[in-house]
Amino acid sequence: MKQKLWWIVWGLALFIAGYSVVQYLLFDARQAGFVQLKLMLSATLHSFWYIMLYIHIVFGILALVIGPFTLSSKLREKNVKRHRLLGNIYMVSILFGGLAGLYLALNATGGWVAQLGFALLSIGWLFTMFQALVHIKKRNIQGHQKWMLRNYALTFAAVTLRIWLPLFMVVFGFENFESSYASIAWLCWVPNLIVMEWYIQQKLPKFAAYREMAKTNG
Repeated sequence: MKQKLWWIVWGLALFIAGYSVVQYLLFDARQAGFVQLKLMLSATLHSFWYIMLYIHIVFGILALVIGPFTLSSKLREKNVKRHRLLGNIYMVSILFGGLAGLYLALNATGGWVAQLGFALLSIGWLFTMFQALVHIKKRNIQGHQKWMLRNYALTFAAVTLRIWLPLFMVVFGFENFESSYASIAWLCWVPNLIVMEWYIQQKLPKFAAYREMAKTNG
C-alpha cells in the first residue's frame, strides 16, 4: 500500500475507532445514536444483543486500527515478528468480530434486505480472512497479500458506513431511515470490494514490479 494512501486509510480508521471508543465504551452503549435509533424502531433489546454488540465493537476497533500496519510492506520488512504478531491479533479480531457481526446482521434494522447485506458482509469478512490464512500457510505471499487487502476492504466498511449514514439522513430524512439503512447495508462494503479488486488487478502488479526494480538497483 502506497504511503499517502496508507496515511489516509489509517487516519480515517483511527478517527472512527476513537469515535466508537467514546460512544460505546466510555459512555453507555444505550446512549449511542445507533442504539437510540434502534430502540425507537423496536420495543426492547435484550442483554445478549448488547453483549454481541460490545464484542463486535471491541474486536472491530482492533481490526480497523491494526489492519493498515499488517498491509504496510515497509513495516513488514523491518520487523517480520511484529508483523506476524499483529497479523495474529488481526485474525482473532476478525473471527470474534465477524461471528458477533453475523448475529447482529440477523437482527439488523431495515428488514431482510439490510439483514442479508450485513450477513454477507460478515460472511465475506470471515471468508477472506480464512483465505488469507490458507495462503500464508502455503507460503503464497502474493496470494496472502491479495486476500488481506480484500479483507481490509470489508473491515473498512466500519468507516464507509459512517460516511453514508449522515449523507442519507440529510438527503432522505430520518422518516426514511429503515429504507436508507437497507441501502447502506450494501453500499458500505460492495463498492469497497469493487475498488479493492480493481486495485489488486490493475495497480498491485505494477507496484510490486516497481519495488522489485528498486531492490535490484540498490
